[in-house]
Amino acid sequence: GRIKLRLYDAIYGPSADVQRLLAEGPSINRCGDRLTVRGIKLYIDGALGSRGAALLAPYSDAPDTRGLTVNSEATLLPILTQALRRGLQVETHAIGDRGNRIMLDLYEKAFDSVPVKGRPIAAPRWRIEHAQILSPGDIPRFAQLGVIASMQPSHAISDLYFAPSRLGPERLKGAYAWRSLLDTGAIVVAGSDAPVEKGDPLIEFYAAVARRSIDGYADENWHLEQRVSRTRALKMLSSGPAYAAFQENERGSIEVGKIADFTVLSDDIMSIPEADILRARVVMTVIGGEVVYTEPPANH
Repeated sequence: GRIKLRLYDAIYGPSADVQRLLAEGPSINRCGDRLTVRGIKLYIDGALGSRGAALLAPYSDAPDTRGLTVNSEATLLPILTQALRRGLQVETHAIGDRGNRIMLDLYEKAFDSVPVKGRPIAAPRWRIEHAQILSPGDIPRFAQLGVIASMQPSHAISDLYFAPSRLGPERLKGAYAWRSLLDTGAIVVAGSDAPVEKGDPLIEFYAAVARRSIDGYADENWHLEQRVSRTRALKMLSSGPAYAAFQENERGSIEVGKIADFTVLSDDIMSIPEADILRARVVMTVIGGEVVYTEPPANH
C-alpha cells in the first residue's frame, strides 16, 4: 500500500534485463494492482535538437548530416519477434522521418513473421514514442498496422524555435502531425516525456489545443491546422493512455464500474479561455478511490 501511483513500466533494451523479460514474460498488476511490467523500450535514433533524429534527407541547417540510427535491424528484429511471441508490448523512440519509417518497416516485418495464432495477444498495441517527424506516406501506416502514436504535445512548443530551421517548410507539414494521424484512424495518445519536459499534463493539454508557446507565440508556418479539440486532447491524455496500457476497461474515464482514478482541477479546462488553461491547478488526486494528494492551503 505504500505505492500511491500506478506504474506501467518498460524495460530498456537491448539489454540483459530485456532478455530476462523475454524469457519470463510480462508481470501484470503486481503490488496491489499498482505495478505492471509488460513493455520493452527501444531506440532507433536521437533527438531533433542535437540533429541526431534520423531524417530521410539532410538537415536544412546542416546539409552534411541526416542524423543517426543507434540500433540495427539485425539487433532489433529478433527482439520484436520474440516480444510478439511472449505477449510483450514494444515502445520505440523514433523522432525523425527516417527513424519512424525504419520502425514501421520493422514492426511490419515482425507482424508478418509471427502469425496471429502464434501470439498470446493478437493485437499487441505496439507504440512509437514521439513520432515527431513523419513522411506523408507513412502517416496512414500507423492505423494500417495498428501502431499507437505515443506523442508529447509539449515538444511542438519547446521545438518551435529551432524545428523550422532544422527541417525546412516542406518537412514541417509532417511534424507533430496529431490531426493528420487522427484523421487516418490512428490511435494517438499523449504523455509528458518527463524529465525531458516538465511533466505537467496541463502543459500537454494546452500544447495540443493551442500549438503555441506558453506566452502565446506560434511561427506563421507552424501548421495550426494540426491542433486538436479540447475533447480530443482530454482523450489523448486519459482514455487513450489507458488503451495503450491494455487498461481501457478499468480506467481512463469516469464511468460506473471503473476504478476511481481521477484528478480534480481548480478550473474547467474544457471551457475557460485558452490562455487560462496554464493557470489551472491540481487540487486533488484520487487513486483507487483513495485521496493521495490535496492542494496545500494557500498562505495568507
